[in-house]
Amino acid sequence: MSWRRGQTYSQDLRDRVLKAEGSARQVAARFGVSVSYVVKARQRRARFGSVTPRPQKPPVARLLVPLHAAVAAEMARRPETTIAEMRDWLHREHGVLASMGTVWKTLSQLGLTLKKSRSAPPSRPARTSPKRDAPGARCAPG
Repeated sequence: MSWRRGQTYSQDLRDRVLKAEGSARQVAARFGVSVSYVVKARQRRARFGSVTPRPQKPPVARLLVPLHAAVAAEMARRPETTIAEMRDWLHREHGVLASMGTVWKTLSQLGLTLKKSRSAPPSRPARTSPKRDAPGARCAPG
């Protein structure tokens, strides 16, 4: 059994791990779980008497979900806004203190990018070095 990010082990496996006797290393090897899982499961049972998993946190920042429409509208109105300016706007207009990471993730979820315009017009492709003779071409005798 391999490590599964963000997923809890089944209650059946938890019960078998906690009933098993031996060191944490022996139990971990026997059931294919990490040593730290065995130690933490045993500690949780000893401290709280609970053998069920704790509730999982949502993988997406939920702080700004109610404000998605407002954030999208503000970015449409001021497309040159930076993350720091967006944080200030959220605090000033909505009273929400959000981290840079939360604002970044929110913009990503909304499909909004940070760079809205070019700093200079696109340039034409041009050679930067002189044209060479074709491979195998003879040089003129000199």
